[in-house]
Amino acid sequence: MSELSLRTKWILGILLGTVAVLYVVGRVLRQQPEGTVNPALVRRFNERVRIWWLMLAILAMAMWLGTEFCLLLFLGVSFWALREFITMTPTRPADHRALFWVFFLFTPLQYLLIGLGRKYYDLYSVLIPVYASLFIPARIAISGDPKRFLERSAKIQVGLLICVYAFSFAPALLTLEFDKSKWHGSNEELLLYFVVLVQLNDLFQFGWGKLLGRHVIAPAINASRTWEGMIGGIVSSTLLGILMWWMTPFQMWEAGLITMATCLAGFAGGMTMSAIKRDRGVSDYGTLVRGHAGLLDRIDSLCFAAPVFFHLARLYQVSPAN
Repeated sequence: MSELSLRTKWILGILLGTVAVLYVVGRVLRQQPEGTVNPALVRRFNERVRIWWLMLAILAMAMWLGTEFCLLLFLGVSFWALREFITMTPTRPADHRALFWVFFLFTPLQYLLIGLGRKYYDLYSVLIPVYASLFIPARIAISGDPKRFLERSAKIQVGLLICVYAFSFAPALLTLEFDKSKWHGSNEELLLYFVVLVQLNDLFQFGWGKLLGRHVIAPAINASRTWEGMIGGIVSSTLLGILMWWMTPFQMWEAGLITMATCLAGFAGGMTMSAIKRDRGVSDYGTLVRGHAGLLDRIDSLCFAAPVFFHLARLYQVSPAN
């Protein structure tokens, strides 16, 4: 178990303090007379702040306890998100045994290999996209039910790929090794940098979309996602990423480019998961907290952004993993 550096503790404290300030702002806005502020926007803002409180508090606790607990936290999130994804569409009895192996073998094995360190990158980078993707249709076929076979197999494969494989690259940042003579930060700071920027990118896109949004990108997929919101959000996140470059092993201009690519991937994640919800005829993947959307609704951008950020950060390792 590695102890958090003093600088990382300060960063965690500042982030939690910032969310506390936002919570107070939300309470003040909620008490304003009707007509001065949009109640729907205030309600959504307060919902976001409450979720950030929960996410940051749990993440901070896991980081404080060590890498193993952090991996367990992300494993639990992946497990729950995959459950939301699978239960969105009814399964057939022939799928249940395949799902058993998906939940209780491939999901924990992915995180176990990550926890064993970067030397196992060659294994965890192919476990799900290659071996699990071959195993799932084969196991369903053995069950002997051909009805909608391709659709059923693809649904499970996509869920496992997004909710477990892609998302697992976020905690995998903790396994990378950097030249400490050039960068005095910690892997926990890099993980915080990633999570905070992707989450803020969602908020910036929403805010700019409400302020300047005129051209909806895909009305049938998500009526609130506009080109103005997307561009404004990514530009704002990129500027913030440049200001926070000291939390990373990157140069300032590199932090900007990496943040831009990561946030663009996060935007793609939000659009993709919205398309899946529209296809299934649901508004949310589940209920994380009463009155809130599902867990997968909160981490969809993180799922798509994590592999992009991880592989760009991996270029800065002391030496490539064997």
